[in-house]
Amino acid sequence: MTQRGLTVPEATVLDACGDRALPRMGRIEQVWETNPLTESELRTQTAEAVRALDWDGVPNGGEVAVGAGSRGIANLALIVATVVETVAELGYEPFVFPAMGSHGGATAAGQREMLATLGVTSEAIGCEIRSDMDVVEVGRTADRDVPVVADANAVAADAILPVNRVKPHTDFDGPVESGLSKMLVIGMGKQRGAKIAHEWAIDWSFRNMIPEITEQLLATLPVVGGVALVEDQHDDTAIVEGVRPEGFLDRERELLELAYDSMPTLPFDDIDVLVLDEVGKNISGQGMDTNVIGRRPFAINEPEPDQPTIKRIFVRGLTDATHGNAMGIGSADFIHGDMLAEIEASTTLINAITASTIRGVRIPPAVETDRAGLVAALSTIGVVEPETVRVVRASDTMHLHRVYASEALVEEARARDDLRVVAEPMAIEFEEGQFVAPSPGV
Repeated sequence: MTQRGLTVPEATVLDACGDRALPRMGRIEQVWETNPLTESELRTQTAEAVRALDWDGVPNGGEVAVGAGSRGIANLALIVATVVETVAELGYEPFVFPAMGSHGGATAAGQREMLATLGVTSEAIGCEIRSDMDVVEVGRTADRDVPVVADANAVAADAILPVNRVKPHTDFDGPVESGLSKMLVIGMGKQRGAKIAHEWAIDWSFRNMIPEITEQLLATLPVVGGVALVEDQHDDTAIVEGVRPEGFLDRERELLELAYDSMPTLPFDDIDVLVLDEVGKNISGQGMDTNVIGRRPFAINEPEPDQPTIKRIFVRGLTDATHGNAMGIGSADFIHGDMLAEIEASTTLINAITASTIRGVRIPPAVETDRAGLVAALSTIGVVEPETVRVVRASDTMHLHRVYASEALVEEARARDDLRVVAEPMAIEFEEGQFVAPSPGV
C-alpha cells in the first residue's frame, strides 16, 4: 500500500461526517509566577554546582566524562559548556558523551547528531564529544542477577558527571523519575542498557529498579555527582544544583517534588478535542507528555494519570529535532497525513523495541488536512454544539503558556484568576483545508 493510500482525503472525511459547524476559537494565557535564571546566573550557579561535587578521588589531569542527553532542555548548550569550562578550570580533562539510551537510531552518528540539534557540538562546548554505542558490564544486581552496563568511554574515565533535568517521567511514578539517576541507569547504558532495563521493568518496575541500580553504579563507578536542573512552567531554567553521590537519590526525590509543582499543564481538565501542532522526543520521551494528556496506554504496568480527560487528540506534525522518531504517536486518535512522510520507521521502531512499548508507535488514522482532522475528531465524541464544545489547540505539550480555546472555554477562562483572555473568539479559517486563522501570532 502506498503512503498516499494511507491518508484519507478530506472530501471522504467530510462526506462521512456530514455538515458540521466548527467552534469559534480564541486565545487564552495561563498566569504563572516564575523567576527564571538569567544567563549570568546560569553560568555562576552551574560553575558552583560543579565545584560542589566530590572531586577528592580524581587525579589531577584526569579525564571527566560529562553525560548529556537528548531532551529539549532549556539552555542545555550553555550549561554543558559551563560544566566543561569549570571542570577544566579544576585541572581535569573533560569530554562529553551522549547519555541517551537508544535515541538517535541507536547509532554513534545519530546520537552525535541529536546533541548537535540541541546545540551541543564540540565547537560550542569547547571539548571533544565521544559518541560510541559500546558498553561494558560493570556488575550484576544482587537479587535478580541483572547485568548492569555503562558507556565504555565513561567507564574508562577517571570521573563521571551526568547533567540532566529532573522532571516527572511519562511512563511511571516513583521516588525518582526522569533525572540524574535515570540518566545513569538507562541513558549511560546506551541501547543495550536501556533494553535490559525496559525488559526487566515489566516484572520489576522502574520505581524499584532505578534506585537499586543507581546505588550499584555509584558504588562501582567514579561518579563525582551530577548537575541537576529544574525548569519552571515556561520551560526556563529555575534551579541548577550540584548533587553529590551520597545525596543522589534523596536530593533527587526532593527536586522531583519541586518539578511536579512547576510542571506546565493544560488549563482545563475536561477537554473534548485537543489539537497538537507538534510532537517529538525533544518535547517528551513519549512525543507528547503523558502527564499532560492524561493518557498512558502503553506504559509498563503503570496506571494512567487521573487528569485531564481528553476525548480525542489530533496531531499535526513532528518536530524537526525528533529526527523522524514518532515514539508515542499511538496516543493520538488522528494524525495529519503529512506526518507519514516525516516518520523515520527504523529510528521509531528501535526506540519502541528498546522501551518495550510497541503500541506507542501504532499509526492512528491519517487525514489529508487540518479541517478533516478537526471534523473527524468532533464527529466521534457524541452530539456537541459549536457553542459548548471544549476544544484546545496547543503548539505541543511542553509550551502551554498560551493556547487556543473554543468559545465555551474562553467564557470559562474569564471567571478564573489563573487565566487571561488575550484574543477574542473568531471563526476558524482554512486555506486548502489547512489552518490559517487564528494564526500563531494572535
